[in-house]
Amino acid sequence: MSALDDLMAFQRQTEALAQIAGRLSWDQETMMPRGAAEQRGEEMAAIEGVLHARRTDPRLADWLEEATPADGVAAAQLRLIRRAHERAVRVPSGLAQALARVTSTAQGIWAEARATEKVANFLPTLAEVIALKREEAFALAEGGDLYDALLDDYEPGATAADMAAMFGRMRPRLVRLREAVLAAAPPPPKLDHHFGEGAQLRFARDLATAFGYDFTRGRLDLAVHPFSSGSGNDVRITTRVVETDPFNCFYSVIHEVGHACYELGIDRDYLLTPLGNGVSMGVHESQSRIYENQLGRSPAFTGWIHRQMLDRFGDFGVAGPEEFTRIVNRVEPGFIRTEADEVHYNLHIMMRFDLERALIRGELAVADLEAAWNDRFLADFGVAVDRPAHGLLQDVHGSCGLFGYFPTYTLGNVYAGCLHLALREAVPGLDEQLARGDTSAATGWLRENVQRHGGRYLPQEVITLACGETPSEEPLLDYLDAKFGALYGL
Repeated sequence: MSALDDLMAFQRQTEALAQIAGRLSWDQETMMPRGAAEQRGEEMAAIEGVLHARRTDPRLADWLEEATPADGVAAAQLRLIRRAHERAVRVPSGLAQALARVTSTAQGIWAEARATEKVANFLPTLAEVIALKREEAFALAEGGDLYDALLDDYEPGATAADMAAMFGRMRPRLVRLREAVLAAAPPPPKLDHHFGEGAQLRFARDLATAFGYDFTRGRLDLAVHPFSSGSGNDVRITTRVVETDPFNCFYSVIHEVGHACYELGIDRDYLLTPLGNGVSMGVHESQSRIYENQLGRSPAFTGWIHRQMLDRFGDFGVAGPEEFTRIVNRVEPGFIRTEADEVHYNLHIMMRFDLERALIRGELAVADLEAAWNDRFLADFGVAVDRPAHGLLQDVHGSCGLFGYFPTYTLGNVYAGCLHLALREAVPGLDEQLARGDTSAATGWLRENVQRHGGRYLPQEVITLACGETPSEEPLLDYLDAKFGALYGL
């Protein structure tokens, strides 16, 4: 066997073990008994130790030096293996295991603190997670920016300065649009009806199928914080149910299906290789956001949802499809990021980006985080946080150690804006199809132009290839102005 063959055989086992670790995390969020949390932390630390040893194995450097790529796919495989190896060797094994152990147990502590509204019960654990993440960042940064070192895990090549500059360009237009919408008219009424859990979940499964989710290679479960997990032939999604707010469930499912279909749509030849995963969280988020918003919240598709809900739930007090579309796209300041409308969503991300960047840089103490959060939220949204579950305790990311992740949500929205513009040009008659509940042309275009490539290209490269031009925030902002201008008569 050649050096490349040896390397890819070794990497295949590493990728398989990483999938097992991911399955343990999925189980922890969905089915694991609460009393198993401490043991699960040890299990996660043990498997992370095995993975770290493989990712730092000295043979990797030898194989990488000797391997000769036969084509562009092999060259991309080598690029990703080399990048992962170079990052892994900078992080001590003990630190990698400590992070796996602490973030595993921290998720249960966060969930309990969130349920009881006791921030003080979570802060010591959060401080421990941040201390370890700062230690990891110091090891990875090699004298560079600490936050950049963590951001690079989720969006290779991006920097905090790039994100801050983009946010600075976006904020004025978002704020102007928000002010215009809120001044135009009162928001439409919220739904006032009971939507049973069983009926919601049945429709959620049908929505997932309508967007191309393959239940022979996945499943839908309940979790505190909806997520998608896995790649290849086992990609699972979760949602949550509020019986007075069915959109919480339905749009969480559409969103997570976007993530899942990205993984399921990757070229099967890349299975259990570095190319067999989404290239970045920004590109990943572009799929979930375009499924959820540009497709799922479009007037055409909401008309189909409205008819489906009338059949399944009976009359629920909405005058017609136009009012239903305005309710689905209701704009108002809200506490919860995952439930935020398209106008406010990116303002939530900008706030989190600034706060977590300050934490990682040592400019904000964990003890001061709740006050900083509440002050910033009041300044940005004009509403005082009423309880911790609506504030600092709402997101799972801190307990998981996902620092550097948040800005990729807005980057994903920006990519989705670019993709939507190209999709509309490539698929004439899209609204007529969506009005029938048929997303196949749209999701097929995304699969062909984005999803099948997996990790072969760099993040901005894959979006540029799909759209024919370098991505920018302008298409997203133009889309938001046009959509909400029409909905609110601006």
